[in-house]
Amino acid sequence: MKKVAILQSNYIPWKGYFDLIASVDEFILYDDMQYTRRDWRNRNQIKTPQGVQWLTVPVLVKGKYHQKIRETEIAGPDWAAAHWNALLQNYRRAPHFAEIAAWLEPLYLSEAFTHISQLNRRFIEAICNYLAIETTITSSWDYSLLDGKTERLVDLCVQAGGSEYISGPAAKDYVEEKILTDRGIKLTWFNYAGYPEYSQLWGEFVHGVTILDLLFNCGKDSPRYMRCVE
Repeated sequence: MKKVAILQSNYIPWKGYFDLIASVDEFILYDDMQYTRRDWRNRNQIKTPQGVQWLTVPVLVKGKYHQKIRETEIAGPDWAAAHWNALLQNYRRAPHFAEIAAWLEPLYLSEAFTHISQLNRRFIEAICNYLAIETTITSSWDYSLLDGKTERLVDLCVQAGGSEYISGPAAKDYVEEKILTDRGIKLTWFNYAGYPEYSQLWGEFVHGVTILDLLFNCGKDSPRYMRCVE
């Protein structure tokens, strides 16, 4: 039984994204989808003394052209130092800041990225490495792609050798379960409920911020506050 999940890449995603990765054998980054503005593709949230703050990677969106996520270019290098300074300012008092900064700071200050998909995958893989998540990560363009929302997902799963498709609950609006079952694939909805709180800086607890918040505060104990990472 091989479990597969298929999802667009996000910038420094929240902890639930990594639980979904950890719950499957292969995680396919679905960046052949259309890029959407004001979404998680190029931004995420951190906690600050003034409340939740967005960190946004500037990208080039070419008018009304329906560009794919993987075609979306980053608009210059200046964002990286600004994002790192924001993380430094707001998390340097966190118990595990130095430990995480040892591998995270070079990603911001020593590496260069031209496209948002490239950036997202690099950060996702680095975080998985820290959390010892051994799931195989591939890209949708490693496979041939059919037309149709559910049909394409099902065929990607089949090409990957999957027998069970794990989907986030947001896809309930469009995933047609019968198409999966007709191809012999079990559909399982991933549940993001029930996360415990951890010691977090700056006031009232917030679950939906980037996983970096958890890592800075809890370090190697972070899996205790996740659901699928051991």
